[in-house]
Amino acid sequence: MSRQVLKSGTSIGANVRESRNAQSISDFISKLEIALKESDETEYWLEILHETKYISDDEFDSMIKDNKELTAMLVSIVKSSKKKRDSEKK
Repeated sequence: MSRQVLKSGTSIGANVRESRNAQSISDFISKLEIALKESDETEYWLEILHETKYISDDEFDSMIKDNKELTAMLVSIVKSSKKKRDSEKK
């Protein structure tokens, strides 16, 4: 399970990095939406690790807080990017 956290957690960063070279605003949004999916998966695996006592309450609280903050940032960027994309279409 910890490998799954490593895999999904690092995928967030990889997709954010890839978004920097997006070919269009829609491509940029798509990459960040994938990062959001990976963030959600990371949260799932953290919850499982916590429920099975693989990680302590303190470790869980710290990691889940960081993940939720990252998710909130990604949601904000995606929303503002969609507004920008939609306004450019008009």
